[in-house]
Amino acid sequence: MSSRALLIEVRLIEGRYHGAGDWPPSPFRLFQALVAGAYGGRWRSEPDGEKDAAFRWLESLAPPHVAAPPKVDARATTYFVPNNDMDAVDGDPRRVSEIRVGKRVRPVLLAADAPILYAWPFDDGEDHARRLCGFAERLHTLGHGVDAAFARAEPCDWDEAERRLADHPGAVSRPGRPGDPDRHPLCPVSGSLDSLKRRYADGMTKFTLRREGRASVTLFTQPRKAMARAVIYDRAPARLLFDLRASDDMLAFRPIAQEQACKVAAAVRDLAAWRLTAIWPRRAAEIDRLVVGRNAGAADAARRVRIVPLPSIGYVHTSPSIRRVLVEVPPDCPLSRGDIAAALANQSLDRVDTATGEVTDDPVTRNTVLVPAGDDAMLWHYGIGQSSRRWQTVTPAALPEPRGKGRIPGAERAAADQRAAGLVAAALRHAGLDWRGVAVRVQDEPFRRKGGRADAFQADRFAGRLRHVEIVFPEPVSGPLVIGDGRYLGLGLMAPQRDALLDAAVFAVAGEAAIAVADGPALAQAARRALMALARDGNGEVPRLFCGHEKDGRPAASGRHEHVFIAPDDSDGDGVIDRLIVAAPWICDRSLKPGRSDRQLFDSVVSRLETLRAGRLGVLALGRPMPLPPSDALAGPARVWENRTAYRATRHAGRRKDATAALVRDVSAELSRRGLPSADIEILKIEGVPDGGGLRAWARLHFAAAIEGPLLLGRDCHRGGGLLAAAG
Repeated sequence: MSSRALLIEVRLIEGRYHGAGDWPPSPFRLFQALVAGAYGGRWRSEPDGEKDAAFRWLESLAPPHVAAPPKVDARATTYFVPNNDMDAVDGDPRRVSEIRVGKRVRPVLLAADAPILYAWPFDDGEDHARRLCGFAERLHTLGHGVDAAFARAEPCDWDEAERRLADHPGAVSRPGRPGDPDRHPLCPVSGSLDSLKRRYADGMTKFTLRREGRASVTLFTQPRKAMARAVIYDRAPARLLFDLRASDDMLAFRPIAQEQACKVAAAVRDLAAWRLTAIWPRRAAEIDRLVVGRNAGAADAARRVRIVPLPSIGYVHTSPSIRRVLVEVPPDCPLSRGDIAAALANQSLDRVDTATGEVTDDPVTRNTVLVPAGDDAMLWHYGIGQSSRRWQTVTPAALPEPRGKGRIPGAERAAADQRAAGLVAAALRHAGLDWRGVAVRVQDEPFRRKGGRADAFQADRFAGRLRHVEIVFPEPVSGPLVIGDGRYLGLGLMAPQRDALLDAAVFAVAGEAAIAVADGPALAQAARRALMALARDGNGEVPRLFCGHEKDGRPAASGRHEHVFIAPDDSDGDGVIDRLIVAAPWICDRSLKPGRSDRQLFDSVVSRLETLRAGRLGVLALGRPMPLPPSDALAGPARVWENRTAYRATRHAGRRKDATAALVRDVSAELSRRGLPSADIEILKIEGVPDGGGLRAWARLHFAAAIEGPLLLGRDCHRGGGLLAAAG
């Protein structure tokens, strides 16, 4: 880490901020404000040499660390202001009311009297840092023109900067990897100063006059954008971890059954609220909203203290009892980490009536003391410090819709599971997570060997609404993840699972023109060429997994189906291909046993497939690769399967032979070669393939027990032929 820091402290005079889209104000916004103050006003006549050198030094530094006070989003107000389009009313200022447009403004109100701190790390350039301290005193606004501000700066040791950041009453944002300019804060980059100067010069000449005959026309030129880079900042909540210890033996844990998570969370919540109210009786209403949740509004959701009992996980044989409690204090919560810690540390967990202050006798939390944990390594098991695409609930999530009771027919249960998946997506949105592109599975049974069924958890308020949930995100997500209506009462706690490698990927097909089912083979061929291009190594060689040939160009020596299966599919039966399935050979041919390297190669190549150039079919944008949903007709499991695309026989039936019997033998042999169980085969339709191509048929296969898909059989199986779907 760098040894020195340039620490810039900015105060908003009115305690509010009107800048749109970022909180805290991005480092590039501060850079712009510093430049405007240093070069504008009465300092415009100064030589630019030293100023240029100082700001070019600042733009070359690594992104700063930022600490901002807690904030509250004020109520949005719409102002109707004249649009900059006088030509629409023939230049008549009396008609300005006709071109007024609504401008929505939602300022940020600071919840604490504290500055915004920016700590830029550096090693060399002390002189530049001291010059910038003088320029910082010229800052006059930060945000919009109404956001009056002032600043002061000083160079200091990095250890001192870290201490100042840690003592700040707000959350600290730490810079990470590069991000998306539309979503993440902007930071200055080499060339930012020059780009701001160019933009200022462009703004001075953006309106020009040009003669057109006897008239003059005003031309507008858009100023060039300033240069900046997007950086992902981690503005994590403050986290407090407590051990549950026995009051008569402080060295021993006091484990509580995981099914009592709601009671543990409620006990910790009530204890914190009671003690904080005793300290600050004037803030009782605020404490009720942010700790208990009583009378909390939509604006309080992101500011509420969250209490999460943590069942012990990590090993198969670990008892899943609750031994620790995690308390999260959001970045914008006006109750500081120190306040919460003082209220809970070394306190008895006997239930306290918040109205009377009386201790109640609850056998669940009796003789339990909250002791600050000395080891937080177990948080890793809940995704703190790691990320994953696949997450599963440890305590069930509370969903708005109750599950059905009694025996439920299969179709109704499938529809209920589909509705539950939609409710999970809504729960993700309420928890501030991106729900787009997720794959969801819901069930009553636990995912862990020693987990509890959803209906076993003691949650009277959520009775009948608890479900265990598995979520697969398109991109890795960091924890902790707590979702659902009971996320403030210890329910909906999720744990990351080792990312499963893709064995079968589904791509949504979108293009300029609809692709007919008859063009499926051409689409499959284009996908095969694209995968081969992605799989080609530095020597130009394509692995057998994607080309089906040896290095010398001969077909695979084994003669088996050891390369990918590609199946364009019309899932809704409208005659247009709407998705593309790419399946690994060991999924469709059960006799194959993949190695770890084979699965990694398949996953890495297929996951990079984004665009398909399919000749006359056009350029197709493929959606993110997703696993085949468990409820999909191509996934099963089912006993009865029926052809969705024609099965093409692997051998000629022979002259004057019974075509139906020949096809039954051919399908039966194909099942045996693929390591699949035998089935009763019912031929539904037979056609001849032109130019001596043999026979093709549509069949219905009846297995003795339900089997899983996808199933592709026959001569054209690698190009989508012989695709079967569950029929019952």
